[in-house]
Amino acid sequence: MYLLIFASATISIWPMPVRARKLIRKMRGGAQAHLIEGEDGAFYVVKFTNNPQHRRILVNEWLACAFLRYLQIHVPETAIIELTQEFIQDSPELYLSLGLRREPIPAGLHFGSRMAVHPDRVAIYDFLPDKLLTKVENRADFLGILVFDKWIGNADSRQAVFFRARAKTWTPLKGEAPARVGFFAQMIDHGFAFNGSSWQFSDSPIQGLYFRTSVYDEVRSVDSFQPWLAMVENFPAEVVDSAWREIPSVWLQGDEEPLEQLLETLLRRRNRVGTLLQQVQQKRTTAFANWR
Repeated sequence: MYLLIFASATISIWPMPVRARKLIRKMRGGAQAHLIEGEDGAFYVVKFTNNPQHRRILVNEWLACAFLRYLQIHVPETAIIELTQEFIQDSPELYLSLGLRREPIPAGLHFGSRMAVHPDRVAIYDFLPDKLLTKVENRADFLGILVFDKWIGNADSRQAVFFRARAKTWTPLKGEAPARVGFFAQMIDHGFAFNGSSWQFSDSPIQGLYFRTSVYDEVRSVDSFQPWLAMVENFPAEVVDSAWREIPSVWLQGDEEPLEQLLETLLRRRNRVGTLLQQVQQKRTTAFANWR
């Protein structure tokens, strides 16, 4: 059944690229992403096709964000970022550090994760103290993202950033839209979905968890992960197909068949997520303090 759906994915229909206008700075992390301003005036964390973690992580990022938007979990908007040869020549600080060697960035199409706020006007935090963490308006997204991370085999710990905003569209499926300004969480860095470049599912109970386990305090049973658990169990193959067809061919370079096999396996895993969550509770009893 899945082969018939995915056969059309060989015809890519990727969105119009955003051209890079200005290099801002290098970001932290193993992928050595850079913050770049696009010609549309937005700011993007850009991961390059020749990044040290493998070009497949661009595919992972693109698919994960597309799937998370369907699950109504707050993630950055994504874009295909075009680096022209002229932009590269005008940006001497644009390179990858591989030991003592500087690796140039190739011109072409790369992955961009759009920042939700202006980085020079609104503070973005990768850590909040417990007192503020309990007040995050879309805190329930941490339950939804754990469902997702177990489904896609995220081999990394859960990464998130926080900022203050007033935005009804960033509220979770649980709860009403707040009218006040508050802290919001945005789920980022999905490069190690599908166990990174290996494109397989390791299913370790310790993977995918956010390091501040207080975000799971409302979990009482596996039912606490609804409605996301049901949404994954009924995840439409058409959403997977649509996301695949948006991937630029330069990111694949002959990986079309392995990706097809990966996504077929992903769809077959939809009904396993509840069991995987229970395994987390059994192996990491401290993660869910109130699960009885």
